[in-house]
Amino acid sequence: MRAIEIQKTGGPAVLQLVERPRPELTGPDDILVRLMAAGVNPVDTKIRANGALLPAGFPLVPGCDGAGVVEAVGADVTRFKPGDEVWFCHGGLGGPVGNYAEYICLDNHLAQAKPHALGFAEAAAAPLVLLTAWEALSDRAGLAADQTVLIHAGAGGVGHVAIQLARLAGARVCTTVSGPEKADFAHALGAEYCINYREEDLVHAVMEWTGGRGVDVALDTVGPACFRQTIPAMAAYGNLVTILDPGPDLDLKEARVRNLRLSLELMLTPQLRDLPRALAHQGEILRRCGKLIDSGELKIHVSQTFPLAAAAQAHQLLEAGHVTGKLALTID
Repeated sequence: MRAIEIQKTGGPAVLQLVERPRPELTGPDDILVRLMAAGVNPVDTKIRANGALLPAGFPLVPGCDGAGVVEAVGADVTRFKPGDEVWFCHGGLGGPVGNYAEYICLDNHLAQAKPHALGFAEAAAAPLVLLTAWEALSDRAGLAADQTVLIHAGAGGVGHVAIQLARLAGARVCTTVSGPEKADFAHALGAEYCINYREEDLVHAVMEWTGGRGVDVALDTVGPACFRQTIPAMAAYGNLVTILDPGPDLDLKEARVRNLRLSLELMLTPQLRDLPRALAHQGEILRRCGKLIDSGELKIHVSQTFPLAAAAQAHQLLEAGHVTGKLALTID
């Protein structure tokens, strides 16, 4: 089968199209999936640049997100049959199991039935960001109806689904964007107020929007500087969640005075630590998101697709920044 392989860390040029053996069923609970598309995520670029997250290491087939058609099933599989369409977040963290390829073999319990409303590219682009946003807002922050929430980078991959999930929870949403087009996009998703971070002071804008109270919940999808800037924009007893390392030089005096709950969100933890119950919980999140998608309440925006052989171009675009929504690889 064709696959993208990384043999050493480096820039996008280390992504090489190669021929690899097609994976085979190894256990009674496995399914073999003919991949139709793979999501492209920032974690893929970080693994390419910095190294594998699992001991299997290199050579590595990247790609955490996939969607495709079940080709074969193990003896004990009753949830799926050949021809079923599935989506999932699995692989891409080290070794030969990843979704930048024509086939992948995985435990059937890690996959869910693909939403009917999504094409394969949209379905492949969705799992990681959906799981991240849901876990951050619901599991970490306990977001509730009528709360105010700040979503950073609302036009980005995690941000654009986080806005929608927060609105579905009954919250009021403000978000940061880089310009008018991104603001129009975020408003269409349900954001009530958009802050142009290039032109406006974050804290002043948030306090104006909340009548001086600050937001109940904030989701940082940008990094350490953004995390620090958000602390004085929080309401007392608020929840601030980051999906990135907040950095070593944190002054948390103001966070302590405000009695904030600070949370870290990494949806890859169940894979990295082999946590079956957490993986099952993520499966339930995907199932529930699928229902919201099929009912028209939740949308996935893919701004651009690339053929498998052009994975390096997708990484270049993602690392250049300011992608609206998600990118995906289509596998012919």
